[in-house]
Amino acid sequence: MTQLPGSAANPRSALRGCFVTATDTGVGKTVLAAALVAALRARGVAVHARKPVVTGLDEGPPLDHELLAMVSGEPPESVSPARYGPAVSPHLAAALAGQELDVPALIADVRAAEAPVIVEGIGGLLVPLAEGWDVRRLARELGLGVVIAARPGLGTISHTLLTIEAARSAELDLRAVVLTPWPGDPDTIERSNRATIEHLGDVEVATLPVLEQLTASALAAAGAALPYERWLI
Repeated sequence: MTQLPGSAANPRSALRGCFVTATDTGVGKTVLAAALVAALRARGVAVHARKPVVTGLDEGPPLDHELLAMVSGEPPESVSPARYGPAVSPHLAAALAGQELDVPALIADVRAAEAPVIVEGIGGLLVPLAEGWDVRRLARELGLGVVIAARPGLGTISHTLLTIEAARSAELDLRAVVLTPWPGDPDTIERSNRATIEHLGDVEVATLPVLEQLTASALAAAGAALPYERWLI
């Protein structure tokens, strides 16, 4: 396996890789994370996938951690050590199970990866995980570069700029925004949204196309078209 391309290591973290978050739930961050993992794997990079917490198992497939496991070649339970049935916020899912998420243990699990790691959050940056913990603090503790998945259509400018503001206020290392699913023939609003977010957010904005099938080869091809080398610490 080859070494991970990218910049020098973040001094806050011995980890290599990136953290994928989103403006909201259901925006496409799992597909983005899977595309990054698949593209790196296709190049022979020894990369792992981690989604520390997953909820909504009761909803049935497709399940986020199973897609990530498929492209990384890992067991789904290794990708997501904390798994809950109800499709609710993780702090509530844990409470309904009579538990409290042990976030430091989840961080230790990510850090134990012996190769570069693509970490996917759950929901947006301010989603609560446990007392004193939200996704933003999880990302900060891991010290990875952050990539934001966002919708391309109406409403995305405010949601995305708010997420950018939340990331920078916590001194996260924001690397890029990815609009997904990006249509083959974007309309005026979508093209304007991309340019506006890039300008007002002072951030690189890339796109991930619509994928008809979430196969390893399709995800790898989509991920390979992203400028991900400069996103990875």
